[in-house]
This record gives sequence, C-alpha cells and structure tokens, in this order.
Amino acid sequence: MEEYTREPCPWRIVDDCGGAFTMGIIGGGIFQAIKGFRNSPQGMKHRMKGSLISIRTRAPQLGGSFAVWGGLFSMIDCSLVKVRGKEDPWNSITSGAMTGAILAARNGPVAMVGSAAMGGILLALIEGAGILLTRFASSQFVNGPPIPDDASQLTQASPFGSYQQYQ
Repeated sequence: MEEYTREPCPWRIVDDCGGAFTMGIIGGGIFQAIKGFRNSPQGMKHRMKGSLISIRTRAPQLGGSFAVWGGLFSMIDCSLVKVRGKEDPWNSITSGAMTGAILAARNGPVAMVGSAAMGGILLALIEGAGILLTRFASSQFVNGPPIPDDASQLTQASPFGSYQQYQ
C-alpha cells in the first residue's frame, strides 16, 4: 500500500511535525476559547478577555505537545520503513504503540504498556478505517469482463439475421 503523495522520509518528519503543530494550535485554540469563555466572570467583556487569555496561554503548549507526538511518530515510522523495506499499515500501528510508550516513559513501565496499547489500538482503528474506505471506494469502479485476444469471439449473432447495414 504505497502512498505516492507523501514526501520522502526525511522531509516527511518535518511535514508531519508542522501539520501536528498546526492541528494542535487550531484545535487547542478552539477548545481553550470555549473553556476560557465558560470559566470567566459574567459579562461579555470579561468572558471575551478570559477566552483570549486562555487561548494565548494554553494553545501553544497544546500545539507543541502535538508537534512532539507527530515528529516522534514520523521518525519511528520512517525508521521502520527503512528497516523493514516496505510501507504498510503495520508500520503505522507499531509506530503509534512505540510513540505512546516513549512519551509515557517518565511515568514508569505500567504507564508505558498502557500508552503503547492505546497508541497501537488507536492507529489500528485509523488504519482499518482507511483500508475499509479504500475498498469501499474502489468497489464502485469494478472492471468489466476481459476483452478476449481472439477477434472471432467478439462478434455476436445479430437478432436481424445476416442483414448488415454497413459493408
């Protein structure tokens, strides 16, 4: 299962890291805006100010966390592609598990195992959904019957007998 639209491996790491940072900033900004708005005192002026302060304080931290996860995942994925010599869903699943374990290493081995399991399961669900979506989309473009090499098999009996309009 090759992806022809992705960058080669050294640049893929930078690309995924930047994409994850952007996703973290945008998603974190939206989440923090709502959280800051709800936790501020009454009054629209106070709520808007609290929302902006919350965005400014927490959204970059969330973006950085996403960037670390995305960069580490891509580094492990590229390493597995190089070691195994092929690019398949198992690389992504293993990368998700290893990324979860590495990021939870400070909390001990029990947390590492739990995070590795969650990372592997999450990536297995994502890869499985991608495979199912690809199969569903490709089933709409079913090929017709193969064309035989022998031209005599292409002619069919006419319902009008031997009458031919063009000679």
